[in-house]
Amino acid sequence: MKVLIVGSGGREHAIAAAVAKSRKVEKIYCAPGNAGIGQIAECVNIGAMEFDRLVAFAKEKEIDLTVVGMDDPLVGGIVDKFEAAGLEVFGPRKNAAILEGSKAFSKDLMKKYNIPTASYENFDTPKAAMEYLETSKYPIVLKADGLALGKGVLICNTKEEAMEGVRELMLDKKFGDAGNTIVIEEFMTGREVSVLSFVDGKTIKIMTSAQDHKRAQDGDKGLNTGGMGTFSPSPFYTKEVDAYCKKYIYQATVDAMAKEGREFKGIIFFGLMLTEEGPKVLEYNARFGDPEAQVVLPRMKNDIVEVFEACIHQTLDQIDLQFEDNAAVCVVLASDGYPVSYEKGFEIKGLETFKDKEDYYVFHAGTKMQDGKIVTNGGRVLGVTAKGKDLKQARANAYKAVEWIDFDNKYMRKDIGKAIDEA
Repeated sequence: MKVLIVGSGGREHAIAAAVAKSRKVEKIYCAPGNAGIGQIAECVNIGAMEFDRLVAFAKEKEIDLTVVGMDDPLVGGIVDKFEAAGLEVFGPRKNAAILEGSKAFSKDLMKKYNIPTASYENFDTPKAAMEYLETSKYPIVLKADGLALGKGVLICNTKEEAMEGVRELMLDKKFGDAGNTIVIEEFMTGREVSVLSFVDGKTIKIMTSAQDHKRAQDGDKGLNTGGMGTFSPSPFYTKEVDAYCKKYIYQATVDAMAKEGREFKGIIFFGLMLTEEGPKVLEYNARFGDPEAQVVLPRMKNDIVEVFEACIHQTLDQIDLQFEDNAAVCVVLASDGYPVSYEKGFEIKGLETFKDKEDYYVFHAGTKMQDGKIVTNGGRVLGVTAKGKDLKQARANAYKAVEWIDFDNKYMRKDIGKAIDEA
């Protein structure tokens, strides 16, 4: 069969690598893709938001399955477009992708169906938000309602910071229309854990856990990013936590969406906070996490295309989802200056080292081919992933592997997975 993957980041490279292992697949296309994806798929110069062009391409090439990696096209309704054209596509429809597309919607859903989350209020005007902040407890969290590249969350320690945050989001429009509505919620403390799941509208199957590092600098300092590294599984995601989440969060979310007439088929990413009162939902995403996909998918034993098809055809209950009994760590190599400003166009050396190395992977995020060479083309450039028998070995392997790669402006955090030592 022929598969089209929509997207251009490290997540899409991880998906493409998993799809390439499927015995059912003979040809992979990726739109628009990147230099790394181009080594296992044919990259097509069509943007992820160019729905009509993507549909026309899928029809022309007789694509059997399209997999949408990114949040923007899902929230924008790409799945509806493909389905209307009679094409098979993996991902939630627009009315279900709102689970990620609107934080106000997802918070209201959790409140209505008693799914554990932080207490909150939604605001449509800066005046009302600022009045609320006058009597709030601090620290407090401000969230842009819409998509903001994973960066629309502000943790404010003082009233002054919070007021400035409202101005940034709602008046200065730092994240555009995403800040037209904001959510103000209580600040929760505890360990953060990411749990990805496959959903077919009725059944949910949980993948292995992971833990991301959002801040740009060591010690969880600096600005929020799209993710500087991750590890899987999380030692803090215990059997007790799993049992609680299965009882009160996972199936409850799938059932709530169905009751709202928003049947969800695709990936639900649960961002959890393990508080003293028990696990609570920080956020939902409607697609694979990035860089979580880079540590979860290499550990998955199943043929991913069979799982995609089971989600589409509502036969997920027949799938025995299995993961390797090991660990993986991903360290993101970024351009120095990310996430604010950085230079691009530097040649990347050492990529060939990964070709014959089992259990070592390099997933391209911001790269492109230029004059026959692979060069940097983004803030997050590469995700270097390594497996190991346990998290400590995987971490050591990942940090060994990042030394094989060199480019001007190379930057990374040195403490990805340091929390493993505290487990």
